[in-house]
Amino acid sequence: MITAGEVNDLMYEFFVLSVQIGGPVLIISMAVGVVISILQAATQIHEQTLTFVPKLIVVGCILIMTGSTMMERLQDLTVQIFRMIAG
Repeated sequence: MITAGEVNDLMYEFFVLSVQIGGPVLIISMAVGVVISILQAATQIHEQTLTFVPKLIVVGCILIMTGSTMMERLQDLTVQIFRMIAG
């Protein structure tokens, strides 16, 4: 039987994992957006694709480089949940 404390611990682990997985991608995407916005303000070029394409490329590269680690962490949490349910 799973207790309320175990569920709280599991939810805390899930929250921490979601921040660890999503945080770096969001922070780097925001940093690229700020740099591009500064360049746009300095050059007065206001094109929508100028902000979208570099962010897309950077996020894609981050996901390619860290995707396997993210998947392993998610798999570990899933295995932990199933073990709690089964045992």
